[in-house]
Amino acid sequence: MQKIENIELQFLTLNDYQELKSAMIEAYSNMPNSYWKESHIKSLIKKFPDGQVVIKVNGELAGCALSIVVDYDQFDDHHTYKEITGNYTFDTHRDKGDVLYGIDVFIKSEYRGLRLGRRLYDYRKELAEKLNLRGIVFGGRIPNYHEFASTLSPKEYIEKVKRKEIHDPVLNFQISNDFHPLKVLKGYLEGDTASNEYAVLLKWDNIYYQKETKKLAEKKTIVRLGLIQWQMRLYKDLEELMQQAEYFIDAVSAYRSDFALFPEFFNAPLMAKHNHISEPEAIRELAKYTPKIVKKFSELAISYNINVITGSMPELRNGLLYNVGYLCKRDGATEPYEKLHVTPDEAKVWGMQGGSELKTFDTDCGKIGILICYDSEFPELSRLLADEGMDILFIPFLTDTQNGYSRVRHCAQARAIENECYVAIAGSVGNLPKVHNMDIQYAQSMVFTPCDFSFPANGIKAEATANTEMILIADVDIDLLRELNQFGSVRNLKDRRKDIFDLRKR
Repeated sequence: MQKIENIELQFLTLNDYQELKSAMIEAYSNMPNSYWKESHIKSLIKKFPDGQVVIKVNGELAGCALSIVVDYDQFDDHHTYKEITGNYTFDTHRDKGDVLYGIDVFIKSEYRGLRLGRRLYDYRKELAEKLNLRGIVFGGRIPNYHEFASTLSPKEYIEKVKRKEIHDPVLNFQISNDFHPLKVLKGYLEGDTASNEYAVLLKWDNIYYQKETKKLAEKKTIVRLGLIQWQMRLYKDLEELMQQAEYFIDAVSAYRSDFALFPEFFNAPLMAKHNHISEPEAIRELAKYTPKIVKKFSELAISYNINVITGSMPELRNGLLYNVGYLCKRDGATEPYEKLHVTPDEAKVWGMQGGSELKTFDTDCGKIGILICYDSEFPELSRLLADEGMDILFIPFLTDTQNGYSRVRHCAQARAIENECYVAIAGSVGNLPKVHNMDIQYAQSMVFTPCDFSFPANGIKAEATANTEMILIADVDIDLLRELNQFGSVRNLKDRRKDIFDLRKR
């Protein structure tokens, strides 16, 4: 091969046709009359110029990629090449279509091994992202299949190629470029005897695709979190406690935060006036404040234009005591969440019950999950939320000692890694000497990320100073989670062995 001085990706023009024709004849030597006529190329360039590109080495055509945009719902997954191209007229191209369909791609033999094909595929991916298309689809030939057709079905052949037991240069290359097989297409391309006229329907999903909506507001991709590391102190009444809560909401909203996260049982100081009665009675007195607190938080969420996660509070339902919190959205909606696993202390001292509902919440910043303290130590819960599309997990907590805090902290970080999501934890600090069973608190609020190249190496986005009253502000990029899911060094969600275990809600 001659010395490479220049490699350039260019749009295809009719001036390239004779060189393109010669390259196609060579690339498809086992398929007579397989090259496109000049009228075909002229039609493609006219209909969709951005979809037709060539790669040149030292000014000589080395490869080519041709494509159209189709309204894929007009076809099913059993289509043929002739059907998808409109009997080779490309009249199936739609400027307002939703899928980029690969018509042709090849590299001349003397230029193979230079990863030029990857450049063509990368261009197609960038084009799909630029045009906001759902993804890329095409029928991939399996030119080595004829050698195994007598002993293997197409499905068996594909499985052996995926397991590296058989080398198929075309299919191997496509899989290595993040295309995943959907099904086998029979009779796809007339005259493709090397593939026995079979093809593999391959797809690449555009993780940045945004479905058109009539709503005025789009979901944000950069989300700002405001964590409140709450100081336990005595308050004379509910009004004074909520003044302090409003002070913190004002502070984090001034930084244009999208969420304000309060800790578990942040309202415990109000039990001080009930310290003369038993602990079960005192916390039931505290539960009487919960409806007023939720109402006030909802008003603050609206007036400060911020989604408020209220930590948690005791709540009486049909005579039973639960640990619950509320998501107060800035649009006025209010939704409850429950602590499902109460600690031995909560059950023994207060007679508290575990809740029964686990769900994600739709917000203007995407899907979120909320687990109260001890629930974060049960990995099944967050995995179920991740399966529902959770991007951010919020964990309000209350721990009295450093070892209790360490359990929450390390489990929360594990949840970020295994579920490919962000996790925000917020706790209380200080002492409450006049409240039984709530004497001391230890906390360090943090925001965790997965551990991969797009994130901090230690998986910590931001951290507060331990045992100090303060707020913590951190931005998280939801698009980075989409990239991780598709292209991460490891893919914890995708690589689960669902063939040997299953996890589901009852």
